[in-house]
Parts: sequence; C-alpha cells; structure tokens
Amino acid sequence: MRKQNGYLLLLVFVSGMTTLGVELSASRLLDPFFGNSLVVWASIIGLMLLYLTAGYAIGGRWADRDPRPSTLYQITAWGAFLVGLVPFIARPILGWAVQGLAQFDAGLLLGSLVGVLVLFVLPITLLGTVSPFAIRLSLRDVAHGGNTAGSIYAVSTLGSLVGTFLPVLLLIPWLGTRLTFFVLAILLLAISLLGLLFTRPKLALAYASMAVILVVMNILWAGLPIKPTPGLVYETESGYNYIQVLRIEDGHGGEWMALQLNEGEGIHSLYNRDYVDYPLVDGVWDYFLIAPYFNPPPYPPEQVNSLLIIGSAAGTIAKAYSEIYGPIPIDGVEIDPEIIAVGRRWFDMTEPNFTVHAQDGRYFLATTDHSYDVIAVDAYRPPYIPFQLTTQEFFQQVFDHLNADGVVVINAGRTATDTSLVEALGTTMGSVFPSVYVIDVPSYGSSLGNSLVVATKQPTRTENFFANAVLLPHPQLQRVADRAINTGVYPLQPGDMVFTDDKAPVEQVIHRLILRYMLGG
Repeated sequence: MRKQNGYLLLLVFVSGMTTLGVELSASRLLDPFFGNSLVVWASIIGLMLLYLTAGYAIGGRWADRDPRPSTLYQITAWGAFLVGLVPFIARPILGWAVQGLAQFDAGLLLGSLVGVLVLFVLPITLLGTVSPFAIRLSLRDVAHGGNTAGSIYAVSTLGSLVGTFLPVLLLIPWLGTRLTFFVLAILLLAISLLGLLFTRPKLALAYASMAVILVVMNILWAGLPIKPTPGLVYETESGYNYIQVLRIEDGHGGEWMALQLNEGEGIHSLYNRDYVDYPLVDGVWDYFLIAPYFNPPPYPPEQVNSLLIIGSAAGTIAKAYSEIYGPIPIDGVEIDPEIIAVGRRWFDMTEPNFTVHAQDGRYFLATTDHSYDVIAVDAYRPPYIPFQLTTQEFFQQVFDHLNADGVVVINAGRTATDTSLVEALGTTMGSVFPSVYVIDVPSYGSSLGNSLVVATKQPTRTENFFANAVLLPHPQLQRVADRAINTGVYPLQPGDMVFTDDKAPVEQVIHRLILRYMLGG
C-alpha cells in the first residue's frame, strides 16, 4: 500500500509539472500567430483555470464511480498523449484563427480564445482530474482525510513549481517548443505506462503505442517549419522570440531580406544592398533619419554625431545612419541575442561603428553614462509596444541621456482616422520634453500606417524642420524630408492621457484602435 501511495505521489508530481509546463509553453505556440501580450496571457491562464476546474469536478465523480489505479493511469496516459499532439495540430488550427487578425477584421482576443480552446481543452481537463482521483485512491479513513488531501495538493503544487521553470530556463531555449511538449508528454506517459504495467500489463502494451506514435511524429516532422511562410530561408526560436528570415521579391528583380518576429505579420528589418536607393528601404525606418531637423536652423548633418537605438532588430536604422551620417558611434539595444546573431548572418549587420548590447532598453539607460544626439525607439511587437518603453519615467531617462540639442523619436501605429496611440505617446513625451511633433509615414493607400513621434530636448518650432529641409545637402535626406512634408509634419495636439510606470494602459489604447477599425470607425 505504501508503494502504491508513493507511486501515486510521483504521478501527481509529474502531472502537476506537465500542466504548468504546458501552460508556460502554450504562449510560444500562440506568439507566432498572435504576438505576446496581456490579452494572450489572460486567454491562456483564464482558459487553463477553466479546464482545471472542470477536471477537478469530473475527476472527483470519476474516482467515486471507478476507484481503480489503472483507470487513473489510463487518464494520465491519454492526457500525456494529447499534450504531445498539441504542436502538430496547432499549425492548422491557429493558422485558421489568425486569418481575421491579419486585417483586423476579427479580434485578437477571439482568435487566441479559439486557438487555446481547441488545443488545450482535452489534455488540461484530463490532467485536472488527477489530484481528486489520487485523493480518492489514497484515502483510507476520514480521520486522516485532511492530511491525505493536503499531501496530494502539496506534491501537485511542487510539481507545478518545477513545471513553471523547466520549460522557460531549460527546455524551450535548448530544445524548442515542439520538443518541449514532447519531453513533458513522454515523461508523464512513461509514468502512466509503468503504472499500467503493474496493474494491467496487457493494457500497458496497447497504450505503449502512444509513445511510439509521438516518437515517430517527432522524427518525421522534425524538419518542418513552425509556421510555413513563403520565402522562408531561416527560422529559429530563442528565449524571447520566434524568428523568421524571409527572402522577398519586389517585382522588379530585386531581392530583399526581411525579419519577422512572433506574430508573423509585421516586418522588423529590411535589407537589400543592391536597391537603387540604398541605404533607404522605402519604409518607416527611413524617416528616423530626419528626426534631428526640428532643431533651430541651420542644422547641418555634421551635427549628428551619435545615435542610440532601442529595439535595433537586424540593424536597418543603424545601416542607414552609418551610410548617411558616416561612421558615427551607434549603440544598439536588442534584448534578444539571437536576433543580433540573425542580423549579423543575414542582414550584413557588421558596421564597425555599431555596437549592439543584448539588454533591456530601460536597463541600458539606467546603467550607461553615455549621452546621444538622437535616441530612436523602435521596439514594436505589432500591434503592441512594450509598456515600459512608453512611460513618463522612461522618457525622463531618455531626456537625461540626450545632448543639449538631442531628440528622441519613437515609432507608433495608427489608422487613417485614428491616431489615439500617437496622441497618447506624444502627450506622455510632452510631460517631459518641451516640444513634440508628429511625422506621418506614407501608407501608399493603406488604411493602416505608422507615425513617428519626435520630441526635442530644447524648445523648438515646426518651422525649423521646413527651414532645415530645404538646406539638406544629401539627396537621400532631401527625398525623405520631402516625402514626410507631403504626408504630414506637424506639432502634436496633446490629450489627457499620460502613461506612467504605475499605470500605462497602452494595450487598451491599441485594443480600442483595433476595435474602431474593425467597426469601420
């Protein structure tokens, strides 16, 4: 009896570990389709709790009707097998759910809810039955019921604690998402099969086919891309992102390298050394070049002598600054070391004047004593911006690291009729900086677009930009400035919302923007 109870505790421990491991790993399945946000995490955690609740109720009734260890081992075997299948069924299900998100004609929340609902309802509900079932099997008399239940839940929680850290610190960085699910599944399946071998040996042999199926599937599908994408030349997973490098044809014989992260909809870097207007890429990154020209005229390019990029990705902005302004010292901050490696391998990010730091942007500002003429912030994870890079406290750090005539410029999304995110960011910047401006980036007929919000350390005027624009000696700078003027360069009209570290509802602002777009507003 003691051996049986000890084995049940082992099963409970591994089951708890698998449950939390799946919950933590679930975000890595959803990230390539929906990005990483509080909405996605709320969907994952909320639905997992719902499934566990159902599992607790079902497990208690099931145990009362059939209180045999072999029944529990069969339940956990099926739960483990379904966990192992999740990565293989995720691609078509999530690919279908994300179709609406691509054009904002279906909600992010709805899509992620559908994906999680279909993927995890069965395995997590089955795993939720384990603790009440184990309590029923271990309970010998009511006098010790509290101790029995407490021991079961303590062991389950201890397993959950291991499952919280195991995928994040070891399995996902070393093995990737698919094999993380495989390892979790095969561990629980092995415990279940061994239990069946002791109680119902013939049944154990039948259930062993589950392990064979999972092993074969992971061998046969090992070389498939996580998310099939036209032009894919490289993909990898890091501790922070799902990374894709794409080769894109421009229709005129030109070939571009493009960096995509996580949701697979937004481009984070572009590179084409043979482009006729190199280093320009005819994208939002070009317009970071003209941010300094709100300073009083004449402000020649020779006065731009240093740059910090927070969210440097594969180095598109750094390459443009190096070509236009010369080999000025440039610091790039990119939190993901794997993106830095991708930039060097696929995007020729080898400029000797460009130093990249694998750090968080706020941490870098807090620990460096350097100051800059321009600080560029392009840390988008479409459609989101990390909240800590939008707050009053962050912009105060930026202010403190700018030279006397320094400027900060941040990328923000908008629609043709809704600039609420631009206004919120600009208003927050205006609580620290004396002057704030907006540069609308050409959207070429699309109803979705970007604007750059620029703030200057000293008081300035919009007219400064127009006066400097006509004096620009570099033809590519002149072209970018002319395009910006034709699209829109104007002072920000501040609103009422100021983001702080304590309260920065940037995601709610973006959600309302998406909802209004979906409703045609």
